[in-house]
Amino acid sequence: MISSLKKLIYTFSNGRTVFIFLVLSSILYFFMLTYTIPKLTAIANGMKILDMLLEGYDIHYVNSLFEALGENGRQAYLYYQIPLDLFFPIFYGLGFCLLYAYFLRKINQHKSPFFYFSFLPLIAGVSDYLENIGIIAMLNQYPNYSDETVSITSTFSFLKSSTTTIYFIALIFVLIAFGVQYVKSKLSETVLG
Repeated sequence: MISSLKKLIYTFSNGRTVFIFLVLSSILYFFMLTYTIPKLTAIANGMKILDMLLEGYDIHYVNSLFEALGENGRQAYLYYQIPLDLFFPIFYGLGFCLLYAYFLRKINQHKSPFFYFSFLPLIAGVSDYLENIGIIAMLNQYPNYSDETVSITSTFSFLKSSTTTIYFIALIFVLIAFGVQYVKSKLSETVLG
């Protein structure tokens, strides 16, 4: 299965496909960052929504947030923020997975173990979906959700943010390697030309 997934990623890691997925994820993220997230944060008197808590959260925070949001805020979370966040992970996960593979191809490292870092955005995307399922459950069950539901949902929030952080560190190294290789090739063209 892993080899089939690697082959599929390699096949689709071209500039056009990467561009399409990254543009779509950027549009959705921009809309969430400029409209739905600030609106919910304002309703909650400055409290961050669960999606934005990178280190996770506990039941006390969830209770305080949902209480601060009130009925209208919880409905806005459920019917405005969450639907956007059901599309975002697929575009984000595939876009950044393919972006990493694209640059690995450019530096001729697509068969190296570094290729496995391209799976991280997919893991982050799946974690985001599982986080969303937990948030939906908690919003629908409010105020009767369990500590376990909060704990599991928080774990997926943390997994989403930690895999994303590791991915971007790996991407920086690949971009540096690409930049070094590009400069070397230009210098050799200048010397030979």
